[in-house]
Amino acid sequence: MPISNKKLIHTIDDVLNTTHDDMLQVNNTIRESLDSHVVLIKQISAYIINSGGKRLRPILVVLMAQAFAYKGNKHIQLAAIIEFIHTATLLHDDVVDESNMRRGNKTANEVWGNSASVLVGDFLYSRSFQMMVTIENLDVMNILANATNTISEGEVLQLLNIGNLNISEDQYYQVIENKTAKLFEAGCELSALISTDKKDTIQKMASYGKNLGMAFQIADDMLDYAIDNDELDKNIGDDLAEGKLTLPLIYLLENGTSDDKELISDAIKSQSIKHLKTIQKRINETPALQYTQDKANDFAKKAKQQLVDLPDSDAKQALIFLCDFACNRNN
Repeated sequence: MPISNKKLIHTIDDVLNTTHDDMLQVNNTIRESLDSHVVLIKQISAYIINSGGKRLRPILVVLMAQAFAYKGNKHIQLAAIIEFIHTATLLHDDVVDESNMRRGNKTANEVWGNSASVLVGDFLYSRSFQMMVTIENLDVMNILANATNTISEGEVLQLLNIGNLNISEDQYYQVIENKTAKLFEAGCELSALISTDKKDTIQKMASYGKNLGMAFQIADDMLDYAIDNDELDKNIGDDLAEGKLTLPLIYLLENGTSDDKELISDAIKSQSIKHLKTIQKRINETPALQYTQDKANDFAKKAKQQLVDLPDSDAKQALIFLCDFACNRNN
């Protein structure tokens, strides 16, 4: 069908409208799959699942299936599985990072404690694997098993790099590829897998997801250091307080003055935000943010290139739009 007969995707609301009907089914599947006779599991799972966010990862699964004109319903189950895995990682992350706020709400560990949050995260992981079995596809299970293992490796890599002032840009990319981009990659690969038997096409869609995830995380790491960040629904300074070096800091360490390096070193070693305003100011006075933005844009461009052979559709336009959205959002 010619592109002229398609509606244009200009905003995230257009994306949400495109996926609305399928996402209603995904949300119903999520609610049904949270059922447990253990009340605390239901309470914490519902709290974190319903605490906001655009559900970008399951939306990607839905859009990819739509782009292939997939006629079955396995993508609904897969989208819910991806969201459960993501939610489990959030529960565990907040405990490891000792976070008390997420998306403007108290974290689950702040409300119910660390032990409950970790155990409910484990429940969501195990429930996601129960759901995988119902799809009865060994390739699906292989992709998801590898993805969860890689994400765990990414978490450990990040932990090992806490306070490491010598982390390289490549090491930073490895962490975010494992920790963030892998689930984007898995979601897109799974949707392609159930939609086509063309291995080259499936691999391109997986590459789309990975590069989109890289762009998304790099752009997210910029938000801590943007001067105009009053509307962010994340805790400003968390990365600095946790001793995490993200790309803007890595750039400033490598290209800044000796005073910049001393300032960053003190901030990372003390794991506090006492120097946040000064570091923000220096990052905004140097090319650090533009350099980081350019890297995010590069990964987004690579993602777009993977979609060239897909037939034109609203879903394809939405997938292309998400590349720009990932790089230029303000929350």
